[in-house]
Amino acid sequence: MAAIGEDANRLDAILITHEHSDHVAGLARLAKKLDIPVYMSWLTAPAIDWLGHTPKLEVFMAGATVVIGDIEIDSFTIPHDAIDPVGFCLRAEGVKFGIATDLGYVTDSIRFHLRRADLLLLESNHDLDMLKVGPYPWSVKQRVMSRVGHLSNDGACDFILRDFESNAAALILGHLSEHNNHPEIARMSARQALDRRGLDTRLVIAEQRQPSEVFTF
Repeated sequence: MAAIGEDANRLDAILITHEHSDHVAGLARLAKKLDIPVYMSWLTAPAIDWLGHTPKLEVFMAGATVVIGDIEIDSFTIPHDAIDPVGFCLRAEGVKFGIATDLGYVTDSIRFHLRRADLLLLESNHDLDMLKVGPYPWSVKQRVMSRVGHLSNDGACDFILRDFESNAAALILGHLSEHNNHPEIARMSARQALDRRGLDTRLVIAEQRQPSEVFTF
């Protein structure tokens, strides 16, 4: 946050999609330091080690809508091998931002929730060929490729071809694997899918170790 000129002390709340370590590492310490509410599904909360500190928890049923300030947040179930994983659509001042990562495939419900998104963060986790010859054990490869694993570049492209909204200002590809993908492969695949739709939508690749630009509407 400091890298984009934002102060963490100005945060009003924290949203959590699921309990896997790459999504909650540091959460307990951050929640304690800032003393702000943490929103997550009611089944996810018990799965997190709060390091002896009880945070200000706001739990909801997956599929519910919560309101934080002037932002309405729709949650929706995603197919992933976590206890109760969700994606989010955030709506404020006529703008809708969809977040859908850590999903084995795109369900009809996800397609419904992501309709008319002005900005979308979509998983493009792995290239299938790279995954198959990559360093992961076969059991992990099977998990990643499963219907409760991660969305491949091909899966992201299928969504773009079938369901991506033509009026969206930008598409952000995220949760790229360091070992089983390459930013330019993901970019090229998605760009080709957008071109097939005749869309000149702005395409952005989210990186793991530095923040993206700030998107404004």
